[in-house]
Amino acid sequence: MNFFGSMTKLEAVNVSPLVLAYVGDAVHSLIVREQLVHQHDFKAGRMHQLASSQVNAHSQSEMAERLLPLLTEEEHDVFMRGRNAKNHHVAKNQTLADYRMATGMEAVIGYLYLIGESDRIIQLLGELQ
Repeated sequence: MNFFGSMTKLEAVNVSPLVLAYVGDAVHSLIVREQLVHQHDFKAGRMHQLASSQVNAHSQSEMAERLLPLLTEEEHDVFMRGRNAKNHHVAKNQTLADYRMATGMEAVIGYLYLIGESDRIIQLLGELQ
């Protein structure tokens, strides 16, 4: 079974935006964790704290604000679908506005992952450095 880039754009755009966000959250978390491994020699607990400070609704909302102007029209459409998706769960200690923005950004990352656009994910996340 092929995982990375296993969908066409048409197939991926028809995936629920909350499912795209689910995938995007995992991909973003993995990228952050890999970066931390390259940058630090800490114990796992400390690495988890550092990763959690970057992969949470508030941080991802800030990330979305910075990346929105860089999104293509297609990516922006995916972002809006994710942001506007009806989700009855909000993480504790997070605002609804942050959670919605984060969901939109996660949906974009999930979409790009599913269509095999890893270079675009890295390009966008690299803009945050």
